[in-house]
Amino acid sequence: MTFLTNEQQVQMLANGAARARGDASDPLPVVKLYTLDAGAVWLLTELDADEDRAFGLCDAGTGSPELGHVSLSALQVVRGPRGMRVVADLHFRPRQTLSGYLADAQRDGSIND
Repeated sequence: MTFLTNEQQVQMLANGAARARGDASDPLPVVKLYTLDAGAVWLLTELDADEDRAFGLCDAGTGSPELGHVSLSALQVVRGPRGMRVVADLHFRPRQTLSGYLADAQRDGSIND
């Protein structure tokens, strides 16, 4: 999996397992993915046991960010308008929990971090 480091993958799988057990949590995003040539951003917190279906705040750049699931393998084939791939932000450090990012993104119409 090219988007996630081993540490990120382990953390996201643990967050996903906690959600599957019904544990209430509001985790920090683990990874930020984005397009270099478009306004799409994904702040992901969880990964299903299949290691492909991730959960987090998804912003397709249309002004309506929302919580949802995304396939990492599908993101690997996404290209922006200039043909650029989705990449991981190697410098991303979360400043708040996912619900905080959601509130800000709904207010602003986009993920601004």
